Amino acid sequence: MKVKRVYTGAEGESHFEEIDVDIEKLQPGDGIVFRHALPGDVNEWHVAPRRQYVINLSGQSEVEIGDGTKLRLGPGDIFLADDTTGRGHISRVVGTQPRVFVTIPLK
Repeated sequence: MKVKRVYTGAEGESHFEEIDVDIEKLQPGDGIVFRHALPGDVNEWHVAPRRQYVINLSGQSEVEIGDGTKLRLGPGDIFLADDTTGRGHISRVVGTQPRVFVTIPLK
């Protein structure tokens, strides 16, 4: 399965890439957090607090990196937040619906 990943490059800026994730392989995690965000919510420049999968359950979000590239995520989309250093990224809720999502920290 293909998953979008944000990671920190050698220059300290975040980048997107698409990675393969083995859907039959158990990945060690460290719990799950259910989250809710309202339309218009913006989380300005920040790094991921830890390596974690982010799975949108409902609503739309957008992740922006330093060069202005934006990635739109909708219901069912899986994203690996892996930019735990550097400048980080911006996350925002777009559209008119609240965003419900889960984060799954990786060990």
